[in-house]
Amino acid sequence: MGIFVQVVLPVILVFAAGFVLQKFLRLEIKSISTVALYIMLPCLVFETFYHAEFDQDYLMMIVFSALLLFAIIFINKVAAKLLRYDTATESGTILSTAFMNAGNYGSPIVLFAFGEEGFVYAVSFMVLQQIVMNFFGVYYAAKGTTGISMAIKTVLKMPPTHAVWIALAFKYAGISIPGNFMSSITLVGDATIPTIMILLGMQLANITVKNLAWRKISFAASVRLLVSPLIAWGLTIILPMSDLMASVLIVATAMPSAATTTMYAVQFDAKPELVSSITLVTTLLSVITIPIVLSIV
Repeated sequence: MGIFVQVVLPVILVFAAGFVLQKFLRLEIKSISTVALYIMLPCLVFETFYHAEFDQDYLMMIVFSALLLFAIIFINKVAAKLLRYDTATESGTILSTAFMNAGNYGSPIVLFAFGEEGFVYAVSFMVLQQIVMNFFGVYYAAKGTTGISMAIKTVLKMPPTHAVWIALAFKYAGISIPGNFMSSITLVGDATIPTIMILLGMQLANITVKNLAWRKISFAASVRLLVSPLIAWGLTIILPMSDLMASVLIVATAMPSAATTTMYAVQFDAKPELVSSITLVTTLLSVITIPIVLSIV
């Protein structure tokens, strides 16, 4: 109960504020999301990668992410064969289970649970997941109709992607940033997490579900909230990494489905109602599952 009150409840309350706000005022989410994506998040990513000390842990994070992704995709493909899902349903379950909400849910949870040191890992993992989601998420949503070319274009259009290489270029070229400029970057970057937390609450308020397919939802929720952190735990044992990073990654992979997947599902008609339902259900269930994961790690 202590973990829930100290770590999860503060995050849920911010989500709830966005949820209630959207229910009553019906604001335009896209404009707020664009500001967060094109200004706030790049500042946070730039500052994180500019100050980060890269070591073997970051290489292991890339390997970890790739192995986790392919393991969950494999599970979905086997399940699709056994349960005789059509292509659209298979794509929908992959979208809902392979991509977790490591950003506007996972990052604040990690910040509250592990402090600033763990938060650095969380932001790096969030950026990596965003790149993976932009590529594989779009690919599976489109399922070959626009596929790889659109995925690559989407990745290249994402400002946080450019913030990574610009930060690394400044870092390794030895270019120092004047204090006032860095203070401005820090000021804007610090607003990112609370803003996207409120945005998630607003996005959840807009999700409508009809004729819930409980069998498919139960499968996807189990993979996202239970199987994913179990796979992550196994990978952290196999791969050499620090205990803190291992704990952060396990918690991050226990997050509910990424809200962005709903947008992809709607855009490419990859079972949007199913994906929306899974996003909503996993987010609600995570209130129970995340404190359990935190107490274990």
